[in-house]
Amino acid sequence: MKTYRLNRLFNSTSGRCFDVAIDHGFFNQPGFLQGIEDIGKAVKAAAAASPDAIQLTCGQARHLQTLKSSSKPALVLRTDVANVYGRELPTEVLSTMIAEPALQAVRLDAACMCVNLFQIPGAPEATNQCIENICELKLESDYYNMPMMVEPLVFRPNSEAGGYMVNGDLVKIQHLVRQAVELGADVIKADPTDDVSEYHKVVEAASGIPVLVRGGGKVSDEEILSRTEALMKQGVSGIVYGRSIVQHENLTGMVAALMAIVHENATAKQAALLLAKK
Repeated sequence: MKTYRLNRLFNSTSGRCFDVAIDHGFFNQPGFLQGIEDIGKAVKAAAAASPDAIQLTCGQARHLQTLKSSSKPALVLRTDVANVYGRELPTEVLSTMIAEPALQAVRLDAACMCVNLFQIPGAPEATNQCIENICELKLESDYYNMPMMVEPLVFRPNSEAGGYMVNGDLVKIQHLVRQAVELGADVIKADPTDDVSEYHKVVEAASGIPVLVRGGGKVSDEEILSRTEALMKQGVSGIVYGRSIVQHENLTGMVAALMAIVHENATAKQAALLLAKK
């Protein structure tokens, strides 16, 4: 049954996935709502651009699942909420799962669940909480045959990057990805490395589990397209981008450009032409 749901997540022709993350409002962080203040409008626009999946929370999944389309993107359900994304870490760090997440995912007709695995300077307790969450979710995942996407995040110090920018260190990313696989991940959603040409080592560490690469914050069009092209050449199974999509003035064009890279092996230059046309 997990295979059936994964077949909805990954493109039948390319075997890859482009997931648009629109779950940022879950984290109660100023600045995260730009572009998704009207989330119904944002989800409708993203779905119309036809990515493979859209990542949402239990309270916002209705905006996707009530769309009347037989070809709408698959739902990836965010299952945990954290308070670690500000300039300063709070006195009490938390990463808390929603109740019975796999059951909620089944009821919402999701194709996959997403859960964090943090590595945060000065907050080892956050890692402990994440590991406990994953261990608990693994049992539900297997019981309901609901695939579990684990998101290993290697933070830079919050004071430097506001808690949401990628560290980019190959060794740290590689080993956290491996831990996620050891804990039972069916899919990995991982940070990009500073040197994208080394990313095949992260894919290798995943031991055959498909790796989707997250955006890690909004960057220029040129950077996101060229990075995506380079990642595809490193053997990744897709991407999960959020603010580079939902905060873009040409959402439809950006999705079309990235879909061409992910599914058709287009170059960044070819994709840029699609972005300009839409």
